[in-house]
Amino acid sequence: MKDKGYLIQITTAHMKHKIEIVIPQLKNIEIELDDSSSPNTVKKFVENLPFTVGLNLWGDEIYTEESPIQEKEENAKPLVELNDVAYWPTGKAVCLFYGPTPIGKKGEIKPYSPVNVVGKIIKPDKSILRNISDGSEATFQLKK
Repeated sequence: MKDKGYLIQITTAHMKHKIEIVIPQLKNIEIELDDSSSPNTVKKFVENLPFTVGLNLWGDEIYTEESPIQEKEENAKPLVELNDVAYWPTGKAVCLFYGPTPIGKKGEIKPYSPVNVVGKIIKPDKSILRNISDGSEATFQLKK
């Protein structure tokens, strides 16, 4: 008698969280976290909401000062895609990639060092960069 083969498929539901980044006197930035690539990082991100941090610009990237999120590299990527949101373990920072950074080659978006991708920027477009200056404060919170 031959053994019958069974295919067992395990599916996991990926959690998505809508977050708004409130910057006084500017439009809010909306992002969507998705735990498919870095589930532990997304979990820690959501658990620490709300939090307020300073913002900085580096090329077409917005990155925060040190956030309350603490997570090691998790499926960290040396290159990211347009509008990716990531966590930078080295600086405990949240990064929003609206375009190239100063160290990327033409056509690539390169973080300073590998980052955990946690989601995507929903809105607005990169025109918001013109109105953000280093040290601006922003509050990250769940979107109601």
